Amino acid sequence: MINRISRDFWPALGLAASLAAAGCGPSSQASEVAADSGFVKIVNVEVMSLGKTDFTAYLRLTGEVEAMSDVIVSAQETGVIERFFLEKGEFVRRGTPIAKIDDRTLKAQVAEAEAAANLAKWRYERQRQLWEEEQIGSELAYQEAKHQAALQAARLENLQTRLERTKPIAPISGVFDERYVDAGEMVSPGTPVGRIVEVNRLKVTGGVPERFAAAVNPGDSARISFTVLGGREFTGVIGYVGSTVDTRNRTFPIEIVIENPRRVIKPQMVANVEIATHRVADALAIPRSAVERVENGYQVFVVVEDEEGNLRAEARLVKLGPSYANRIVVEDGLRAGDRLIVRGHQLVEAGDQVRIVTPSSVESDAS
Repeated sequence: MINRISRDFWPALGLAASLAAAGCGPSSQASEVAADSGFVKIVNVEVMSLGKTDFTAYLRLTGEVEAMSDVIVSAQETGVIERFFLEKGEFVRRGTPIAKIDDRTLKAQVAEAEAAANLAKWRYERQRQLWEEEQIGSELAYQEAKHQAALQAARLENLQTRLERTKPIAPISGVFDERYVDAGEMVSPGTPVGRIVEVNRLKVTGGVPERFAAAVNPGDSARISFTVLGGREFTGVIGYVGSTVDTRNRTFPIEIVIENPRRVIKPQMVANVEIATHRVADALAIPRSAVERVENGYQVFVVVEDEEGNLRAEARLVKLGPSYANRIVVEDGLRAGDRLIVRGHQLVEAGDQVRIVTPSSVESDAS
């Protein structure tokens, strides 16, 4: 007989003894009936018929939501902020101006440079015609005119670029989340003007224990839920897996990309993440509670019929596979169609006679 190591062994033994002493009837979890050779213990049990199913085990971890992009827009020219084109909280598309800096001085400089560039270009064309077609003048005068035309054109282009920079633009599409200056304030190159946060797509960051390094890969899907949103579930895709392990907590970082079109998810929210680590097709998955630890491994009890037609408990050593929540895969020791004892197994020994009852009967017997 296999000796089971179970915390329920001694209480179960005591219960069986009490039932025997009290002469309990068949309505008890373990009952005794008279036989020619004495008393026979019959244990009421609940069973489940085993069938194959697809099984998935998940890694659970806690992550934090971050914006996919979080950009501070700074001024590139010196001047006074005339106005903003949008308010905080408004959505802005990439390339859209968010504010305007006083540009009157630069406009005057552009007009001056444009006139100078046109004159220089005319002089160059005239000098080229004289030199190349009429052989009048000198090559030096021709080259100087060419140089002046190029110089004035470059100056004009530079001033036009500066004029465009008097309207700081959004480098990404997102929400105009913060305004750092007000209209009327003086700014200079590098002065923060506003902050734009991309919230239509977010990333959830977290740390994965190093033992799962082979099970987590870019492109894998992940289930994400938020307690603050009532457990609402979203699906994300792992976009980044860290290449090194943090020696302080033995984890490596990951980033999960998640779509957020309605913007209900906010950066810095705490996320509950589940990542599939094991998938088993046609698996025999049983309740964890049905498995007991014994000296040489793990065992379960199944109901079999003896030669006389009596139902008896049979102990089976099993080889266990991946587990998740309250389910665990049995890789060897059971087969489809077996009747696994899932309730009352703490009261039986191998060879004990059993009676199969429905869950409601077990509950009424226990009461």
